[in-house]
Amino acid sequence: MFAAYAARIDRDQPLNGLELGERPEPERREGWTTVTVRAASLNHHDLWSLRGVGLGQERLPMILGCDAAGVDENGDEVVLHSVIGQSGHGVGPDEPRSILTERYQGTFAERESVPSWNVLRKPPELSFEEAACLPTAWLTAYRMLFTNAGVRPGDSILVQGAGGGVATAAIVLAKAAGLRVFATSRDKAKRERAVELGAEAAFEPGARLPRRVDAVIETVGAATWSHSVKSLRPGGTLVISGATSGSNPEAAELTRIFFLELKVVGSTMGTKDELEDLLSFCAATGVRPVIDSVLPLDRAREGFEKMAGGELFGKIVLTTG
Repeated sequence: MFAAYAARIDRDQPLNGLELGERPEPERREGWTTVTVRAASLNHHDLWSLRGVGLGQERLPMILGCDAAGVDENGDEVVLHSVIGQSGHGVGPDEPRSILTERYQGTFAERESVPSWNVLRKPPELSFEEAACLPTAWLTAYRMLFTNAGVRPGDSILVQGAGGGVATAAIVLAKAAGLRVFATSRDKAKRERAVELGAEAAFEPGARLPRRVDAVIETVGAATWSHSVKSLRPGGTLVISGATSGSNPEAAELTRIFFLELKVVGSTMGTKDELEDLLSFCAATGVRPVIDSVLPLDRAREGFEKMAGGELFGKIVLTTG
């Protein structure tokens, strides 16, 4: 079957390790099911995998891709939850949690095999392309907002780095849930797009906000950390799920954090139940993932290059025809 996979690890030039070509069909395992992939979406996790983060040389070649929607062995339209080992289903209770492409082959292929427990029904209201955007970036944003930030309608949030998959999802989901949203981006066009999607206002990174917010959705890391902390009201919550600009900020702002009793919460992916809730939320409200572009799988390199260059707003989706 045709696939996009990591053949080598290159920390400095990750795309040097990306190959497109034939790979073996998924192995049959007890408690697992094979899904014919119709659409899959890119995440920064795929670039990090090519750099060897979470993916060891001994596991190569590894088909990339965390997210997918397709058709299962019964002919049902489904979405895949990409966290393996979270429940023990299909792998046993002692296996540590991992995301597809860390221990098991990913979704950038014509067919994918996962534990049957990880397969959810796709709502008919969502296309395969839309559904394929949800299991990583959108699920991460959903958990950050509604589980870890604990925000309610009427609260205000700051979303750092508008344009990225998680940040874009957070803006759309927060607006649909009745939150007041501020956003930042270095790019003027991305700031304007953030406002179109529901942000009350969008600013350059580091700009003073009209008011301090109840929560900050942080995926940028070192470059925006100080601004995130300073933008919170006393008792507010900073939720972080990534650090694309680096993980060691020059100023940790510890004094401000303890004096204002701020909360810093780490957030990773989400549960199967949260993904099911997210799917229902999108089906019921009409909220749809923001898709930057759709490419056939054999043009996956173009998608990777676009993501690596930061030249996107929303998700890049790969289809298998």
